[in-house]
Amino acid sequence: MTKATATTIGFVGLGRMGGNMAARFLAAGYTVYGEARDRKHAHELERAGLQWRETPRQVAEAADVVFTSIPSDETLELVASGPDGILAGLSAAKVWLEMSTVSPRASRELAERVRELGAQMLDAPVSGSVPQVQAGTLTIMVGGEEEAYTRVEPLLHELGTPTRIGENGQGLVLKLAINISLAVQTLALSEGLLLAEHAGVDPELALQVMTESPIGSPMLKARAPLFLDPPDDAWFDVDLMQKDIKLALSSGHELDVPLPTTTVVAALLSAARKHGYENSDITVLFRLLSELSVVRASRRLGFAA
Repeated sequence: MTKATATTIGFVGLGRMGGNMAARFLAAGYTVYGEARDRKHAHELERAGLQWRETPRQVAEAADVVFTSIPSDETLELVASGPDGILAGLSAAKVWLEMSTVSPRASRELAERVRELGAQMLDAPVSGSVPQVQAGTLTIMVGGEEEAYTRVEPLLHELGTPTRIGENGQGLVLKLAINISLAVQTLALSEGLLLAEHAGVDPELALQVMTESPIGSPMLKARAPLFLDPPDDAWFDVDLMQKDIKLALSSGHELDVPLPTTTVVAALLSAARKHGYENSDITVLFRLLSELSVVRASRRLGFAA
């Protein structure tokens, strides 16, 4: 066992992101403890060597470094607090790597509570989804004390490319800035593709040319097939993106920063939810615009109320 793999790791939450992160550490030879609301999510990981614990507190007591990947501020508070929460199991010298996309303000407040225990917390949200976790190519933005970052940097390199952005909360702000662009680019490509299709251009050809043009960012190139053939398992679903866009708008309000395109995409994500697409990949915005254009045409011709 190397000095690096001698560090014990704990995961609270073993969903799509957390579970795949845990799998990478197990494959690399680390001792990994884990807990989830439903143990069935951990069965394959247990067969790979994960050591199950019953509560977040037990995970924090067992591990040197605790990882969380949580869907919301409310869930984060739930796993952090109370007699069985992470805070109850933390002690001096432990590090909590909080990899969720949550409110920067809530993260900063939680980091202060961790410091009072003599431990340290870093916000470390990621850019990327399940394929990037599995390949170890996540972009990881870290906010928090430099000493704590130096200690866990080798662990983060197992998952991708980490960069310390600054103080607690700043990693999260940069993650929200990235997700603004992800959502707006997705909407803009959907609009352009629909325009081309309605003008009689073959949509597959239009998508190919658009993504090979200067607008073809790596993100759009990777997601291009999903616009015309939505996946059964979302890479990044509408529900989570809407949550992140709301967090971005809230941060913009706090910092007096106008976010006009973010406001537009927020409205379209709300419409997608109303159409039942909350669990669909965000590329479903193309389908949504197509449906809205049919409704608009029908109303113009007098076929709809």
